[in-house]
Amino acid sequence: MTDLLRKGMKINHLRLAAALLTEAKLTDAAHALGIAQPAASRLASEIETIIDAQFYQREGRGIALTPEGHALAIRADRILNEIGDAGREIDELRRGLTGAVAIGAVTGPAIDLVLPVVRHARIDMPAAQVEIEVATSDHLRDMVLDRRLDFALARLPEDSTATLFDYTPIGVEPVSLIARQNHPLMRAQADTSLESLLNYDWVMPASGAILRQTVERALRDLGHAPPARVLNTSSFLLTLAAVSQTNAIAPIASAVAHIFGADGQIQTLNTTLELAVDEFGILTRAGTHLTPTAERLRDLIMDMGKRNQTN
Repeated sequence: MTDLLRKGMKINHLRLAAALLTEAKLTDAAHALGIAQPAASRLASEIETIIDAQFYQREGRGIALTPEGHALAIRADRILNEIGDAGREIDELRRGLTGAVAIGAVTGPAIDLVLPVVRHARIDMPAAQVEIEVATSDHLRDMVLDRRLDFALARLPEDSTATLFDYTPIGVEPVSLIARQNHPLMRAQADTSLESLLNYDWVMPASGAILRQTVERALRDLGHAPPARVLNTSSFLLTLAAVSQTNAIAPIASAVAHIFGADGQIQTLNTTLELAVDEFGILTRAGTHLTPTAERLRDLIMDMGKRNQTN
C-alpha cells in the first residue's frame, strides 16, 4: 500500500485536491483557497510526485482531474469534512449539547416528527440552534450531500446514488384529501364516491412529483383515470388558498391536514381512496459521524417515528 503521508502528503495538498472537485481552473481553485496561482501549481506538481501519477490534464480552457486525481480529491474532501466535523464535535462536547444543527424533512414528517422533537429538545438542549428545511426528497438529498444539512427525513433514491447515503427507514407518509368547509361533498348523505370526487377540480403538484404519482397510482389501481381538471402547483400556500376559496380538492400530508383543519377552513374528505406516500427514513451522508447535538435530535426523531408507526 502506498503511504501517502510518508511520501509527504500534507493538508494543503488535500485542500487543493478537494477544491478541484468543484473548480474547473487551477486559478479558481487557488482563489478559493486564498493562495497565489504559482503556489497552487507547485502543490499540484508535488501531488503528482507523491501519487506517482498525473493529477490533472488540460481540457479546453480549464482542467479535468485524471482518474487518479479524482480518486484523491474524493477522499481529500471526505477527510477535510471529517476534520471539520471533529472540530464541531469537540466544541460541542466542551460546551455541552449546544451548537447548530440543520435538519431537512418532507412536509408530513416535518410537522409530525421534527417540529415536536425540536420543541421538546428546547428543554434539555436550550442552547442548540436548529434550522429546519422543508422540501422535496430530491432537493433534501442534494443538501445532505453538499453538507448543508446534517441529516434529512426523506426518501432513498432508487438509482445508484443510494450508496452515497446511510439510511434508516421510519415508515410511510399518510395522505388525505381535503376540501373547504361547507363543500358540497361535506353535506349530509353527499355522494363521496371516487366518481363524484373526480367531477371536481383538483389541486396537485406537477406530473412526476411523488405525491401526484401516489394519487394517480391509487386511482389507477381502482380502475379510474386521473382527475381531468388539475391546477398544477408546488406551492402549499396556493394549494390551501385554492381549496379554501373554491370547490377544488387536494391531496396533502395527513399531518398537515390535521393541523390546518383545526381552524375549520378546510376539512378531510372521508373516502375509500387510501393514500400513503412511499417509505421515508433518515438520510445521512455515507460514513458521516454526526455531532452529539445532531445525533441526539436524530435519535429522538427516530424514537418518535417508531412510536407513531406502531400507534
